[in-house]
Amino acid sequence: MLLIPAIDLKGGQCVRLRQGRMDDATVFSDDPASMARRWADEGAERIHVVDLDGAFKGQPVNLKVVEDIVNAVDVPVQVGGGIRDEETVQRYLNAGVQYVIIGTKAINAPHFLHDLCLEFPRHVIVSLDAKDGRVALNGWAKVTGHDVVETAIHCERDGVEAIIYTDISRDGMMQGFNAESTSHLARALKTPVLASGGVSSLDDIRRLKEIEGDGVAGAVIGRALYEGSLDFKEAVKIAKG
Repeated sequence: MLLIPAIDLKGGQCVRLRQGRMDDATVFSDDPASMARRWADEGAERIHVVDLDGAFKGQPVNLKVVEDIVNAVDVPVQVGGGIRDEETVQRYLNAGVQYVIIGTKAINAPHFLHDLCLEFPRHVIVSLDAKDGRVALNGWAKVTGHDVVETAIHCERDGVEAIIYTDISRDGMMQGFNAESTSHLARALKTPVLASGGVSSLDDIRRLKEIEGDGVAGAVIGRALYEGSLDFKEAVKIAKG
């Protein structure tokens, strides 16, 4: 069970958004690299980074900060936010990033995802955000008619390394993640699923362990770590249990 601390970058700082709203950001650190080092020291085996400015602009904005994070830790780093072309993927991989995360474009341009998986095998993760089983796009501004399970199966066929699944009604709200829908998605796939959005207590980690056998390989954890409602060292112990 992989517990992956999230570092969201806005203006070079480590922040957290509430339900994806750029105007509802809380700054937790102005030194994201030292934050990454802290999580690695506490047992993180991977770090999750999102370039929020990049997602907004459609191209990397905090690349230098990402490089600093990669250089600060000895664990793999996965990065998302504004990755819209192969050149950007190559820049991140050259910077030492292990996995790139594709969101909206994986849905809007399926051939793009297919080509990326061919070009960069074992380096591509897809992030699927959903509400009531339907895929949400563009920072959750638009809920589509796409069924999230069918969409995930298409991504699996393309050869993605993992799928990050977020129930957007839970994200940043500290209400616990949606175990039922996460498990349902994982059972439909052979590709590992990483839960995201709402993991906020040790009970959530125990619930994750219960559905590990369904194909849920871990979770991305954000606000709960920064607000102190989840002790990361304790969470890692349960995950390893």
